[in-house]
Amino acid sequence: MRPARLTVLSAVAVVAALTAVTGCAEKSDKGGDGAIHVNATDSACELSTTEFPAGKVSIEVENKGSKVTELYVLFPDDRIVAERENIGPGTKATITAEIKAGDYEFACKPGMKGDGIRTKAKATGKGGDGKRNPALDAAVAAYRKYAQEQADETLPKVKTFTDAVRAGDVEGAKKAFAPSRTGWERTEPVAESFGDIDPKTDTREDGLEPGQQWTGWHRLEKALWADNKIGDEEKTLATQLDTDLTDWQKRVGTAEITPTSMANGAKELLDEVATGKITGEEDRYAHTDLDDFKANVEGAQKAYELLKPVAAKNDAALVTELDKQFAALDTLLEKYRSAPGATDFIAYDKVGEADRKQFSDSVNALAEPLSKLAAAVAK
Repeated sequence: MRPARLTVLSAVAVVAALTAVTGCAEKSDKGGDGAIHVNATDSACELSTTEFPAGKVSIEVENKGSKVTELYVLFPDDRIVAERENIGPGTKATITAEIKAGDYEFACKPGMKGDGIRTKAKATGKGGDGKRNPALDAAVAAYRKYAQEQADETLPKVKTFTDAVRAGDVEGAKKAFAPSRTGWERTEPVAESFGDIDPKTDTREDGLEPGQQWTGWHRLEKALWADNKIGDEEKTLATQLDTDLTDWQKRVGTAEITPTSMANGAKELLDEVATGKITGEEDRYAHTDLDDFKANVEGAQKAYELLKPVAAKNDAALVTELDKQFAALDTLLEKYRSAPGATDFIAYDKVGEADRKQFSDSVNALAEPLSKLAAAVAK
């Protein structure tokens, strides 16, 4: 799961925020390297320019505030074009994105809560409208096919889970919980392309925005493991989960997916694993975190493998390092299967602090070179 998102559902609040916020303004210095420079503080989000040529864009973010922040580039309907999360105080981040001509909003999100501090921006010209490397078009098409396959395969597994919930079968639902999430977790590198599905289906209780109803897998997880009972509300929520994920399945074919969003999404997902899932906060009641973790790595690796032919031509050393680090993380994960040849993993509350640290180190060792993948395929 990713933290609570800036979604179409919050559009009214966004309009109010845009009217009220004055701290998100264009700076006079443009920067001499062609990048869009963003200075983020706890109360402001300053862009070096609010009008820039469309095409492949480099965004340099510096967090000068005291809180961890995030940066989003958003379509007018709040769909995410590019993002970078977990930018710590005093640190910098670079985002490479493909942005077509049109109107956008940049949103800085100090504390990683709320709708963020926003400013409008415009991409001009015909950049990004021309022909792309055919190998990258093929990678996007193959990834979209992969995401569609994952969605198609997920729905029957989710129905097994939700049927058990509706039948009041606590043990049956517990058994079906982790398998029902695999396809979703594999497609999380481009989860933001699916609009408001993520907050409906995969939000934890502490990730809820004010006024947001808690729905989805983790709400049912709490009922099954913490409360050990299923009531009428849970049965209704099970049906809503079916509906929301059917909506997800339909959106895959029209989602905005680009080579850079594949690369950036894979990196963002590993950052989330390293900063959140490693702690066990994702599946805090079921302790099926390693099942999610494995699916996340598989999804990130799929995006990488499809982009690899182009990346290898542009940065062979980067590809060598990524191959090495993916292999190391895969090898580490295999040690924690519940039994030899099993498809599931041991409960995460059985994994000690030293082992969790080893996971964290391995993920970080992969995330660092993966952060360079978008730039490598955008050359």
